[in-house]
Amino acid sequence: MRTQLAAAALVLAMPLCGCAAAALGTAGAVGVAAVQDKSLGEAVDDATASNQIKSKLLSESANRFGEVDVEVTSGLVLLSGRVDTPEDRVKAEGIAWTSPLTRDVANEIRIEPAGGFLANVSDELITARVRSRLVGSSSVKSVNFNIETYNGVVYLMGIARSAEELKRAAEEASVVGGVKQVVSYVRVRDGRSQQAAPTLQGGASYQSAPDASYDTSADGELIGASY
Repeated sequence: MRTQLAAAALVLAMPLCGCAAAALGTAGAVGVAAVQDKSLGEAVDDATASNQIKSKLLSESANRFGEVDVEVTSGLVLLSGRVDTPEDRVKAEGIAWTSPLTRDVANEIRIEPAGGFLANVSDELITARVRSRLVGSSSVKSVNFNIETYNGVVYLMGIARSAEELKRAAEEASVVGGVKQVVSYVRVRDGRSQQAAPTLQGGASYQSAPDASYDTSADGELIGASY
């Protein structure tokens, strides 16, 4: 109870000058943490890191980094979206590392022209449909998963209670219309990695993720994999 009150006090004490969204984001994280399989402190740290990095990217250049999305789970920063040049991609990753709460960075940013309004709407719709399928699955605790979609590629982050639950979540995402690939940066609580390549209903193949080196703590292992 004292921890919860302290976290709430921290949220209320945050300055509102240009950071109202950050305060609201952290407050939301406090509420969600009550039902997630992670501590209140982890939720606040993740929300704080996400807001710090997003603010720094936009302060650097809203034009260059306006289509870069940031998701943070257990200190792992996932960067997705697009930029115009390789230099901007490297710069965005450097900014992600400036947060003292960053433990690792998965840079999935692509170098390509802007997708436009319709492409963004399509990705948001895919995210909503994947979320709906996870919520409707009796074998997946959906609140533990964060979902980000870019150009039809669905990125899963968060905590799975077992490798089997992670496989089921990836399967649910793979059958949503418009999904080209499912990429997982999910920590498995039981510490067991997947030994066999899963066969998903969506027909996608399995391969090692670009960055599978992230290790969190003794209570879990990050699984980075493409489906």
